[in-house]
Amino acid sequence: MKITNLEQLLEDELKDLYSAENQLLKALPAMAEAAESKDLRASFEKHLEQTQTHVQRIEEISRDLKIEPSGKTCAGMGGLLKEGEEIIQSDMEPEPKQAALIGAAQRVEHYEIAAYGTARAHAKQLGYVKAYEVLTQTLNEEKETDQKLTHFAENRANVKAAMNTGDVSAR
Repeated sequence: MKITNLEQLLEDELKDLYSAENQLLKALPAMAEAAESKDLRASFEKHLEQTQTHVQRIEEISRDLKIEPSGKTCAGMGGLLKEGEEIIQSDMEPEPKQAALIGAAQRVEHYEIAAYGTARAHAKQLGYVKAYEVLTQTLNEEKETDQKLTHFAENRANVKAAMNTGDVSAR
């Protein structure tokens, strides 16, 4: 489909987000399983629940705008999740692996923050008040998840990984 206006661009963005969120639904259980910390595992499990809600919200917006949310594959999310899978499959020591998992999750969050922010701006420009409000709610949740991951990394995972540095004189 050739995009010729902002409405079509928003439709394309919603399809991309729908694909991204559905890909994430499939990946989060593996991330939760790879998390050694109960808190990190719980964080991934909570985000899985949120992601299910995010999919439902995109479906709701799509119904309101009379568009079909499926039909596109989000290559960006696919690449990010592939990197996360590489971390899960790696033979890293447990402490740096936890820090790496958080980093992978944050890259996903930052992608979603950018995508939801863009879609929200376009919905606002088009005067789609309900879509704007729903996208704002999801955007805020994505930002909150990112902040929680940052807190967990800075106060736990990165600290434990740093203790595992070995001989500094070899650097």
